[in-house]
Amino acid sequence: MKICIINFSGRENGNCSDIADVIMQAKCDEHDVTRYDIYALEMSPCGGCVYDCFENSANCPYIDDDIYKIYASICSSDMVYYIVPNYCDYPNAFFFIFNERSQCFFQGKPDKLEQYANINKKFIVLSNTEKENFRHAFKYHVSESSSVDALFLSAKSFGMNSINGRLMRSNEAKQIVEEYIRQA
Repeated sequence: MKICIINFSGRENGNCSDIADVIMQAKCDEHDVTRYDIYALEMSPCGGCVYDCFENSANCPYIDDDIYKIYASICSSDMVYYIVPNYCDYPNAFFFIFNERSQCFFQGKPDKLEQYANINKKFIVLSNTEKENFRHAFKYHVSESSSVDALFLSAKSFGMNSINGRLMRSNEAKQIVEEYIRQA
């Protein structure tokens, strides 16, 4: 099985990165796993153009950044794990940049968009608050007939701080993540 892991955190050594490590450890021996850490990639938000991608996606002024590579990797995967931190009750800005840039990747390619939507996806969210905003934002990434499969982890529920809590040092939290990824 080909697996893609996307860590949307802007922090190199935070909780999202630790969760990506847990998935890597669980899946690498038996599967072909590709991991993307957004903080280490070149990504540009939409803007500064005149909707060039609506006419021809190859005209996007940012076509050479890493977004295309991530979407292509996802489309060739059997399973994708999105690890997304909560910033002010919503997915962080990196997730929204990734989301908005899908326009260029899928423009004029409905078959590719359908293929993407039908790939098995799991979302792991680090959040002490809102859930529905995330489910709504993730709905675009799954087929219309599917529900969003999301695990919400709250550092508070493990007696930790989400900023420096090192959540995966909690055996209970780590077991929850390991059980969730076994369900794939």
